[in-house]
Amino acid sequence: MRTSPNRLIAVIFGAVYVVVGLLGFAVTGGVSFLATEGGLLLGIFMVNPLHNVAHLLIGAALVIAGLVSTKAAKATNVVVGAAYLLLGIAGFFLVGTAANILALNTFDHFLHLASALLLLAVGLGAERESPRVALG
Repeated sequence: MRTSPNRLIAVIFGAVYVVVGLLGFAVTGGVSFLATEGGLLLGIFMVNPLHNVAHLLIGAALVIAGLVSTKAAKATNVVVGAAYLLLGIAGFFLVGTAANILALNTFDHFLHLASALLLLAVGLGAERESPRVALG
């Protein structure tokens, strides 16, 4: 794992997202599962119970992939990065609507976009296979 940027990033990001998911439950007492507004984590990131569960699942997927293999970590980094990119962009249009079932706010959008950029950069850029040349 020490020699693989994908595995390292997957485990670190995964662990952070698991912790964030767990901490989120401390600020969402009394908030309904799909509330469009939730508690504030660290005073700025809005979360509801569904958002916390999503963090736990994504974090677990990243940690597991990072522990399994470089190939699994790379694929998971790209998939989660792409999902966060879409969520980061779509989130700007969801705020203030009934479709905001993750209780997203502006700080969440920028954090999701930053996560997406790093996960995609590592997932797509690190450990690329070199082209094989046929000897003939």
